[in-house]
Amino acid sequence: MRATRAWSAVGCRRLGAAGAAGAALGGWAVGTLPAHDPWGLWVPHGTAVTAVGYALAYGGLTVLVVAWWLYGRTGAGVRDTLVTLLWWAAPFVLAPPLYSADVYSYLAQGAMVLEGHDVYSVGPSVLDPDGPGGDAAASVGGQWTDTPAPYGPFFLILARAVAWATGGAVVPGVLLMRLIALGALALTAWALLRLAREHGRDGGAALWLGALNPLLLTHVVGGLHNDGLMAALMLAGVACTLRGRWVTGSVLIGLAMMVKSPAAVALLFTGVVVGRAATGAVVRRVVKGLLGPGAVAGAVVVLVTLLGGTGFGWLGTQGVAGRIHTALSATSDLGLGLGHLGRLLFGTDPEPVRSAVQNLGLAAALVLIALLGWRSAVGRTRPVHALGLALLALVALSPMVQPWYLLWGTVVLAATAGGGRVRDTVVVLSAALVYETQPSGSTPAYGFVLAGLTCALGVLLVRRTEAEAEAEAGPGDGDGDGPSLPSGGATARSGARPLVNQRTRTAPDGGS
Repeated sequence: MRATRAWSAVGCRRLGAAGAAGAALGGWAVGTLPAHDPWGLWVPHGTAVTAVGYALAYGGLTVLVVAWWLYGRTGAGVRDTLVTLLWWAAPFVLAPPLYSADVYSYLAQGAMVLEGHDVYSVGPSVLDPDGPGGDAAASVGGQWTDTPAPYGPFFLILARAVAWATGGAVVPGVLLMRLIALGALALTAWALLRLAREHGRDGGAALWLGALNPLLLTHVVGGLHNDGLMAALMLAGVACTLRGRWVTGSVLIGLAMMVKSPAAVALLFTGVVVGRAATGAVVRRVVKGLLGPGAVAGAVVVLVTLLGGTGFGWLGTQGVAGRIHTALSATSDLGLGLGHLGRLLFGTDPEPVRSAVQNLGLAAALVLIALLGWRSAVGRTRPVHALGLALLALVALSPMVQPWYLLWGTVVLAATAGGGRVRDTVVVLSAALVYETQPSGSTPAYGFVLAGLTCALGVLLVRRTEAEAEAEAGPGDGDGDGPSLPSGGATARSGARPLVNQRTRTAPDGGS
């Protein structure tokens, strides 16, 4: 049986590598190419080459998704899956940016910091078109050209370093940013293995969902989104906290917050871990859990902001993304629909209605996060699993939702969810959302059609897998709540068990 699985894993590895190569090769023709490339590497081509590029890109992407699904059924171990991860990530390393132009914003903002511009009050359009970062600024998506940076100072320190090292040139800048993305991928894999061990999960299965995921490969390695770095630092911080090094963990979460602010959600759940691991009176434990990680992360935030030299303007730009409508945001869609209905019936301005619904969505997300924090505090849900659910709730109710935002919670749940509906849902959505964006970064209507068809097919495959599992188990052998999709042989569940006793593990980072 092991030989059969190993052969199957090798076959899926080769299939996925071929798919990744096709998606990357197609990107050279139809990816998110810069407006001007002095090197002549990433330039537009004729109609015939473009058509072939789209065929390669979409065909390769589909092969990658199929290979990922099949690989999950092989039960491959950690070593095989790490090798597969290298095979599947390698084709994207030298490719142009794929599925998004965000990396050009990163490069332009790094050049702005280098030149002394206030990135929190103006957009990339202030750069000299013929100066450092000018080509990157010209390649930024239209709606972001005059938008201040919503990112934290730590990420801008990295972007400034890239701009300094490359002189603001586009191609070297993108490749250096990709090195950062690959570092984030490696850190994610490291943290997943440790979190999976803490939760009694199979490491290979955790890597399959959290690192080998085609949504992550295309949008973090291919698309270079800094969400990958945020998630990696946050996940590593949580892993350190579970192993008793909560001060180190809080520092990493603070750095993650200085990439993108949603990482702050992790502090609530690491606080639960710290408080429950502490000794002494209940009040002392609660205070330590509530204030300890937050105080350390807060100190990191202040220190990084001061060292970055960009000021605290990032506090005022956290809502800029919400001004741009994305069709994946349910609250924005509902608010916009109600606003237009109000204008049709009463002649009112639709914008206040949309804003109100968006704010209600965020309030609902905060309530759900608080509820999950309470459940983890009283032992009904394990804190790390609750963190994954909280991040999914935040994404679902946010005023702006992009396909890769699903990764915020998915990388966490990959290490905690052994099976069941939550895992099935993120697997199906991961496969579907890769189609929502074109390789060129635009969001065509047919992308939603492809994503919907993939969702429908995914649901059918889930039900088929459930039926096969029930037939194998026979009547009376299961409890009806086992994994619908392959979970790599993990048998533990992420339900309401209390955390393992971690008191002796907490001492190295501040004792108890």
